[in-house]
Amino acid sequence: MADAKNILFIMFDQLRWDYLSCYGHPHLHTPHIDRLAEKGVRFTRAIIQSPICGSSRMSTYTGRYVHSHGASWNNIPLKVGELTMGDHLRRAGMDCWLVGKTHMMADAEGMERLGLERDSVIGARVAECGFDIFERDDGLAAEGTDGRYDPDGAKEYNKYLKDKGYGGENPWHDHANSGIGQDGSVLSGWFLKNSSEAANIAEYDSETPYMTRRGMAFIAAAKGPWCCHLSYIKPHWPYIVPAPYHDMYGPQHVPHANRSQQEYDNAHPVMRGFMDNPIGKTFSREETRNAVIPAYMGLIKQCDDQMGVLFNWLEKTGRMDDTMIVLTSDHGDFLGDHWMGEKTFFQDASVKVPMIIYDPSPKADVTRGTVCDALVECIDLAPTFVEVAGGEVPGHVLEGESLLPILHGQATETKRDFVICEYDYSASPLADKLGLNARDGVIFMVADKSHKLIHFEGGFRPMLFDLVSDPDELTDLGQSPDHQDIIAQMYDYLFRWARRNSQRTTRSEAQLMEMRRGSRKRGIIIGVYDQNDTPLEFTTFYRGGKAEDKRG
Repeated sequence: MADAKNILFIMFDQLRWDYLSCYGHPHLHTPHIDRLAEKGVRFTRAIIQSPICGSSRMSTYTGRYVHSHGASWNNIPLKVGELTMGDHLRRAGMDCWLVGKTHMMADAEGMERLGLERDSVIGARVAECGFDIFERDDGLAAEGTDGRYDPDGAKEYNKYLKDKGYGGENPWHDHANSGIGQDGSVLSGWFLKNSSEAANIAEYDSETPYMTRRGMAFIAAAKGPWCCHLSYIKPHWPYIVPAPYHDMYGPQHVPHANRSQQEYDNAHPVMRGFMDNPIGKTFSREETRNAVIPAYMGLIKQCDDQMGVLFNWLEKTGRMDDTMIVLTSDHGDFLGDHWMGEKTFFQDASVKVPMIIYDPSPKADVTRGTVCDALVECIDLAPTFVEVAGGEVPGHVLEGESLLPILHGQATETKRDFVICEYDYSASPLADKLGLNARDGVIFMVADKSHKLIHFEGGFRPMLFDLVSDPDELTDLGQSPDHQDIIAQMYDYLFRWARRNSQRTTRSEAQLMEMRRGSRKRGIIIGVYDQNDTPLEFTTFYRGGKAEDKRG
């Protein structure tokens, strides 16, 4: 083995941290992902920066907090000036390619203002979150009376399905994400009662195996050094999976929901809003969980089997010897825990993700198969990749920190005291229901290893969880008079984070230090009474000069 010259960055969509056997799931066995963990480091406190697809991914791709990059919800564009891991890696001599999903919305107005054409190299990269595109597939070829949710969703995949003989205008829906009735009717995967149906597609042609093959096709043709972002659509909804995965698990494998009646009865008004929205109400029903969770587990089992296909191929082709492999997710899924569905709140079911990093370098031999409980954020991946590529990490732009010291046994913790997650729900119906303006529909989470505080704009009280005595996060201590000192400490963390110079991205710290001294040698002399009060080198051009008298 040698130092990694390539990076395979694998991201699943909506994969909970605790739905892998290496993270302790009692029924769902994921031996191939477990094998990767045995070769690398498994992180147990990896936290996303926003509990929703788009803004979480934009933080991972930019290495910056949501508060810094501004793409705070799905379909809010990433500003045209934001640098991404592709920009940083190419500067270090490493290509950066996408195979799969980004959920990125281009800043069309910004591109037009700067005259960037999408069909130019730089324009295409700006429009695609800094990646060169092998194949982008955000999935979700949903359609309604107002048209398609994403006109380009599953575009190439639908072409593939049609070429394979799958009928209809949208085989992504009619076959890959729906079952079929005895009378030939389409049993849409959008309806959760159909989750137990087998998707009406050959397993080989379903989304996860298809994307694995596309990833291998890229790697087979790639000229290094490269970073390949292999970004899977599943196990994100629609929750439906082809045979044989559709009935591998049943209600007997569904864990009891992590929730309590007291939690619901005493819920914070904003959290109650998420509990009482249609998604929360639906996932609070056991019939929903018993239909959805076995299908969710089947989707993850299929993902793991495809990791077996991929890893075996990497070993046979020699790529396992020179390629760092990172496996993670963009967020979790409540699945009825805490009386909620989806991911848009701050318990660990949503904000904690699996993160496994395999580094082929001999420097990483000392940490193979180890578990790390350091406070890690997904923004740490970008600086890690820059270091692997041999570049210098621009710390004034990238807000995370490289994980190489941990991977190489030089450290056991990151340098941070706390982690941050943010959610902007100002465009959601809940913000309207709560009577909030667009600036107040924002939530911030700050957590260390012992406590988690959730701050709400709009005049609401905070929430607080004791992660040591209440790891299930069922008891909100936000109003407890005995915990006011802890709340104050957590707010101190949050204020410290808010005061950072996140927008000072055009000058590095080294340049700022040089600027302290440089202007004195460029003729700017302020506050000097006499020429002899300052060193000669600063005033050379102002001494002994002669000029013709023009006053009269």
